[in-house]
Amino acid sequence: MAMDAHEIERMIKAALPDAAIEIKDLAGDGDHYAATVVSDAFKGKTRVQQHQMVYAALQGNMGGVLHALALTTSVPQD
Repeated sequence: MAMDAHEIERMIKAALPDAAIEIKDLAGDGDHYAATVVSDAFKGKTRVQQHQMVYAALQGNMGGVLHALALTTSVPQD
């Protein structure tokens, strides 16, 4: 069973409430997404740590229900 883009956004928002999130279904199959996540919570974190925070928010669904997620993270620009 595929994962809905709204569910991905909901899970990320639950962990990173201030996040601005843009999700695109890359293949139209509900399994391959690209997500851009911008959050103050990423300040002072490496890119790897930022991605780990997003993957943690997905609560183990990455690689299972959610097959592929191309992830771009950043902090808000002042």
